[in-house]
Amino acid sequence: MSELVLSVQNLTMHYGTRKGDVSAVDDVSFELARGESLGLVGESGCGKTSIAITLLRLLPENAKMLGGKVLLNGQNLLELDQRAMRKVRWRGISMVFQAAMNALDPVYRVGDQIIEAIQTHYPNVPQAEARQKVADLFPLVGLDPDLMDRYPHEYSGGMRQRAIIAMALSCEPDLIIADEPTTALDVIVQDRILKQMRELQKQLNMSMIYISHDIAVIAEVSDHIGVMYAGRMAEVASAVDVFERPLHPYTHALMMAFPSIEGEKQELKTLPGEPPDLLSPPRGCRFHPRCPYATQECRQQQPPFKAFEPRRYVACWHPLEVNNV
Repeated sequence: MSELVLSVQNLTMHYGTRKGDVSAVDDVSFELARGESLGLVGESGCGKTSIAITLLRLLPENAKMLGGKVLLNGQNLLELDQRAMRKVRWRGISMVFQAAMNALDPVYRVGDQIIEAIQTHYPNVPQAEARQKVADLFPLVGLDPDLMDRYPHEYSGGMRQRAIIAMALSCEPDLIIADEPTTALDVIVQDRILKQMRELQKQLNMSMIYISHDIAVIAEVSDHIGVMYAGRMAEVASAVDVFERPLHPYTHALMMAFPSIEGEKQELKTLPGEPPDLLSPPRGCRFHPRCPYATQECRQQQPPFKAFEPRRYVACWHPLEVNNV
């Protein structure tokens, strides 16, 4: 593996509520090398976005950091004070939030908003230099530099999203997190933007984390996929392995619910039941109430998240491939 950019180790974060603590992120670990992309996928509420805002330290007041490390280029972000962390955001890690296209200020020109982001983090950069940088960024994301002096309402939804991606790139971060970056767009524009982001990642040798509940989107842009369930990481593997030979029963269930345009027609299989209440998650493996292969061991003990092959991890007492299920 090439140079390691991000190492998340045993990250645990809960939300405090009147009814008790919600186990949003529980003992999550993964790594990301320079130039690689990781997709986080899972049902709504499984903790994908909670991981992202934990990495950026943008947590709400009721969040409780209970343990773990977030190492960005070897520096533990969880040990930094807020002043030091503000320097990391945008320059070290930037994020494209879900529906971020609606976050542009309607009374300021789009180019000026990106220039402001650059000069906030690099105060010594002259206005003319910052403006030229934005002019250079626009073609990279598929926008004409002449659009810099227009207002957000003069952009289409896809154009605004591209502008947000340009803003995320403006401070040349080591890592970009894209949380459902194309949710509000039609499928044609989604495909174009995702392809452009993939090309940018390769061209600039950036590391990226894509977050989505749509595994088809994740597979298109990610080198590796992390499958999450109920606040925990169920499996991490290459995108090819996740699709061709999933080990965790939950990953397998996701694949069975995903239509394919190749081969014979097959009836899609739904996963019975619902995700657990994270105020009181089930004992043992959190997936066991919905797992057709669960044993008494699964009901009593939480399986460790351990290496099955090089760069392949699974949290399951009975991985499917081992048991030839």
